[in-house]
Order: sequence, then C-alpha cells, then structure tokens
Amino acid sequence: MTVRRPAVAGSFYPAGEAELKEAVDGSYLHRLGPGRLPPLVAPGPAPDLKACVCPHAGYAYSGPIAAHSFLDISRLEAPGLVVIVGPNHYGLGSGVATYGEGEWETPLGKVRVDRDASKRIVELAGFVDVDPEAHRREHSIEVQLPFLQRVYGASFSFLPISLAFQHKAIARDLGKALAELLKEADVSAVLIASSDLTHYEPAPQAKEKDTVLLKHVERLDIDAFYTTLERRNVTACGYGAIATVMEACRLLGFERGHVNAYATSGDVTGENEAVVGYPSVSFLER
Repeated sequence: MTVRRPAVAGSFYPAGEAELKEAVDGSYLHRLGPGRLPPLVAPGPAPDLKACVCPHAGYAYSGPIAAHSFLDISRLEAPGLVVIVGPNHYGLGSGVATYGEGEWETPLGKVRVDRDASKRIVELAGFVDVDPEAHRREHSIEVQLPFLQRVYGASFSFLPISLAFQHKAIARDLGKALAELLKEADVSAVLIASSDLTHYEPAPQAKEKDTVLLKHVERLDIDAFYTTLERRNVTACGYGAIATVMEACRLLGFERGHVNAYATSGDVTGENEAVVGYPSVSFLER
C-alpha cells in the first residue's frame, strides 16, 4: 500500500509524537484559541455533517485559530468520511487532483485515503484526476490531519483534493460533485476548506479586506466572494477551496457560515507590517 510521508513535519508542526500532541492541545488553550479542549464525548445530539474553513500555516501561527474549527467539528462523534479541499501551492501535478488510494502518515500515525470516495469524485466531477504528485509537497491538507487524529484517532478515512485551478466554475462544479458524493455515501462526514487569507500586507489593511471577504462566506454568496477577491485583490491562497465548500454546503442545506475566530500572524508575533490572515468559519444548517 502506498504511504505518503509527511512533507512538513518538523517545520509546520513538530516531528515528534509527544511534541505534536502538545502543540495541538496547546493550540486550543492558547490565548487566541477557544480556551478548552474538545470533549471526550460529544455533547448533545451528534450532527451528520460538519463543515468549516480552517487555516494551514505553521501551528505556532495559525494553530489557535484552526482549533476553533476543530472544536466545532468535534461535535460529530465518528465521521465515516473526512473531505479536505486545499490549494496546490507548488503547481505540481494535475490542476485538480485527489490521491486515489493508500495512507497518509503523520507523527500521530496513518490515515487511510478513501479509495471509493476518490473513485466516485473522479466520476462525478469529470475533471478531477488521481495524481499523488499534486500532493507530494503540499502542506495545506497535511496540516489538518494531526488535529483530526487528536479528535478521532485512526477511526476515519479521508478524501484529499488539491486545487491548482481555483476559478469559479471549477469551485461550483466541484462543490456540486462533493454534495452529490456525500448524499450518495449517506455517512456522517466532515468537510474542510483549507485556506489562509490576505498575505503580506499591513495588519489593518489585511483585516479590513478579510472582514469584507468573510461576510460573503457567511452568506454563501460565491459571486460576491469572487468579485471581492478580484476587485480588492484579496490574496487568499485557498479561495477555490473555500468556494467549493461554500457551494457544497449550499446544496446540502446549510444556510450560512459563522466566523468563529480571525487573527493575523501579527497577533502572534507582534510584527504587523506584513501579516497573513487566518480564518475559522463553521457552516450552519440554521
């Protein structure tokens, strides 16, 4: 069985198991995090689907904001499938790519790629290729796995989708295909859009741009989302991943998004001249 080795262990997050567990847990308890760890048993009635936007920088920078999304995700006790859509920063491989089959390894163990879901998304979308090369160096999907492993252990399989092509038509069509996949699968699921927002601008400017963009995410308004991206030159790296999940959520009956938390790298480092914005958004059915 093919095993994808971690590409960014030791840089984006710790390479040791104990240190990585400490980094994940510390993200929840950080001053920018939610202030509490996920419960051992999900409170209340468990939902069938949780969907979110989650950042993907190094844990020291974006981990506390990511923890807000994963705290919300933890309300789903045991997903049958986790779908993670992220940008392809390196331009390797196919423009829209899943992994096919095998396992992805992190210092916390291995996660199985859902072969059936990979095959089906290729059939439903028509433009998704099976291409491990597109995932070989990419961090945007990988950094989400240790957070998921701390909540669910090795009990879940996942579907990674990497996007070098992120224009609106791709996002709409892929979102439609993912919605159909999840309806057909009829399992509890987690759907994650992996993206940071504005890159390397002064903190006040970045926050102002990102706030406007996130309003469209909350309204599930893809047209306004892309218009703002273009007119305001918002340098969100995973904009197509966000739009894909917005479209899937809209078709699956979600009514809106909710911004759980937002911060910039300057909120961590104190250096505000050229920051990166980090969002946590949960999508809500009512």
